Amino acid sequence: MEKFSSANFKLGILGGGQLGKMLIQSAMDFGIEVHVLDPDDQASCSAYCKNFKVGSFVSYEDVYAFGKGLDLLTIEIEHVNVEALKKLRGEGVQVFPQPELIELIQDKGLQKDFFAAHRIPTAPYIKITNRQELEQHAERFPAVQKLRKSGYDGKGVYKIGSRDDLPRAFNAPSILEDQVDVEKELAVLVARNEDGQTVTYDVVEMRFNAAANLVELLSAPAQISGEMAQEARRIAVDVIEKLGLVGILAVEMFVAKDGKLLVNELAPRPHNSGHHTIEACVTSQYEQHLRAILNLPLGDTHMYSNAVMVNLLGATGYTGDARYDGFKNIAGIQGAHIHLYSKKKTKPFRKMGHVTVLDDDLQKALEKARSIQEQFKIIA
Repeated sequence: MEKFSSANFKLGILGGGQLGKMLIQSAMDFGIEVHVLDPDDQASCSAYCKNFKVGSFVSYEDVYAFGKGLDLLTIEIEHVNVEALKKLRGEGVQVFPQPELIELIQDKGLQKDFFAAHRIPTAPYIKITNRQELEQHAERFPAVQKLRKSGYDGKGVYKIGSRDDLPRAFNAPSILEDQVDVEKELAVLVARNEDGQTVTYDVVEMRFNAAANLVELLSAPAQISGEMAQEARRIAVDVIEKLGLVGILAVEMFVAKDGKLLVNELAPRPHNSGHHTIEACVTSQYEQHLRAILNLPLGDTHMYSNAVMVNLLGATGYTGDARYDGFKNIAGIQGAHIHLYSKKKTKPFRKMGHVTVLDDDLQKALEKARSIQEQFKIIA
């Protein structure tokens, strides 16, 4: 297959959501022909790529058929068929991140085992196979149960305070993780190319919607000490180098009340914690991912300005054709950059877009972000 050297280069993306859409925007700057596979014929990417193929990215047959004839395959979601990716790689298609690393990160149990084996700080845990086994480990409560596979955006996570919570626990292979007394939740984006060059972005602080357990807004840079920021970036580089991963990697971390940094989980793709980089940084996470998987020199991660990113979530009580209530109000906010994901249907807490607010005064940026949350609703 062709290396990136002409306008004939064909990039395939497994997944057609908003991450893919924003990756396409960066690929356009490089003149890359983009092909996308997604089961939803109205996915965010459907109107913006050279070839949009309706099919399942978890199906061996669909992924294999889609990948044949492409030069490079990447992902915007990790829940994909890795066996098909391995087969395609064996036939000469470049695949990044590497299929075996996607496979490892798909399984939270294998992630935690990797952290333990490589002395990467993380919360203590055990692996269990079903709900019955939880009874045998009641001495660990309070704890957090996480499904080993298929969890995302707060799904697949259940807090167990006592035995009384067991009837609602997952009856599936999981990890049971000691509950951490969390001071802050951070993320570091780190990228690596085939030559082994690495770069990190400024640490961000994530704030979660309690009802949906997903990121509501984030601020960059995180309000932590210089020493902690340096250590968080060092850990992120350590993780990507020990994995040997090519591409961009989001490393989510807890700051425990005792000041320790603990790695929570990984995402081997562009990530919600990096949306602000489109406007706030010299090189966006999307361009950086392309640079990494094309084995180009990695870009400058310097921030032009402090930034706050707020997710635009589907309003509670509304399901159906999406309508924007208050768009004109937020369009006039100075420093606000609006991104809507072209999703036709809304439902409560669905990620429908985001706004990045740039301001040299981080507190003012936070105030503007809160104002956006109050003034703009996605309803049906």
